[in-house]
Amino acid sequence: MRLADQTTASLGDTPEVAVLPVGSVEQHGPALPLGTDFMAAEAVADTLADRDDTLVLPTLPVGVSEHHRQFDGTLWTAPETFEDYVADTLASVASHGVRKAVVVNGHGGNTDAITRAARRLRREELAFAAPWAWWSNLDGLDEELFGEAGIGHADELETSMVAHVAPDLVREERLAEAEAGAADSWGRSVHGASVGFDTADFSDSGAVGRPTRGSAEAGARLFEQATDELDALVDWLVAQPFEALLPEEHR
Repeated sequence: MRLADQTTASLGDTPEVAVLPVGSVEQHGPALPLGTDFMAAEAVADTLADRDDTLVLPTLPVGVSEHHRQFDGTLWTAPETFEDYVADTLASVASHGVRKAVVVNGHGGNTDAITRAARRLRREELAFAAPWAWWSNLDGLDEELFGEAGIGHADELETSMVAHVAPDLVREERLAEAEAGAADSWGRSVHGASVGFDTADFSDSGAVGRPTRGSAEAGARLFEQATDELDALVDWLVAQPFEALLPEEHR
């Protein structure tokens, strides 16, 4: 069920697992919307809304995105602020008895902050939160579709996902422009030192990858793989006693 659709009197039995979609509002080149990351996370998480044992929380849209600050429209929060926001949100849900959670992430820049929040909640024995991104376990599908593994930025994977979940928001006439100014890989290295701290340091268009290779058909397959994996993860969490998810005793 979706928390935002309920009233304080209609929640009924306490669900087993909370699902928190998080993403970003940041540049995704000239062809993809600023909301790409949170839209993808929200769409994937929303497929669980018909499960009675799962509580889908409202999306946290603004994430850790300062490295995109040179491009118009990008919003960001400090990593510590984002960490606290995720932890506080899940702690408040835990106070109502939902102490197992999945953080469905659509933005790689959020990963470290989410992991720190999850460790804090577990250490304090408030909740167990599993950090998870929609591309976490594509099981080779990315290589099958595009000939290589991994996710870039505003690339063929993200273009495909948006083409599936929000097709009207892909500016197809600008995909070639995005690719012409894209970087081949994330970052910039000089003599082994990483010197590309911001996306603008190594990508003219803001993209990393080959967005022209994306398609709605590929997006449908990526979406199915991601949602199947998330559904299986929630099944696993439902089956775990909360006490079994807490930290091990000191040895």
